[in-house]
Amino acid sequence: MSNAVALSPQTYVGDDVAGVARVHDFLAAHEAAGREAPVPHYFLAGAAMGDQVEIPEEIHRVLLQVIDSMQRGLAVSILPQSKTLTTQQAADLLGISRPTLVKLLDEQKLPFERVGTHRRVLLVDVMAFRDRRRQEQYDALEEMRSTLDDETPVEEILERARQTRRALGAQRRARAGALTD
Repeated sequence: MSNAVALSPQTYVGDDVAGVARVHDFLAAHEAAGREAPVPHYFLAGAAMGDQVEIPEEIHRVLLQVIDSMQRGLAVSILPQSKTLTTQQAADLLGISRPTLVKLLDEQKLPFERVGTHRRVLLVDVMAFRDRRRQEQYDALEEMRSTLDDETPVEEILERARQTRRALGAQRRARAGALTD
């Protein structure tokens, strides 16, 4: 029987507060020591002496995030996902409807490939699109923030936010129109 973890969504609650704290403190002390950093090597150790395997840095970063989240009292969910997504999976990841995603695909805002009659989107492309869109939103909010002061009424702030959001949508539609002309 294999010890492999099933590829299904799992949520982990850090009930071993002392164990999570020990790992967190070890990592914090290591960082605080300030010594010249050696070339990092990360290992997963078994119960027997010498029973270990080196793990890639990417897996180490995932474990650090898990430990940090559990130290903060948060549950951690792992959701295995294919590197190629259906349009519904991509839409769910972006928090938009499937028809909106299909529109973005048709407007060539997001690359995709066809598998038979179905569209497939690469996870890395969806993540890059999400990051670009998020940065546009942050830039617009920063621009709006620079025109406000502490005396600005909340209603005016909300109205400016609505106007900024409409303006961004109009810019996106204009760019999409320019691409199809």
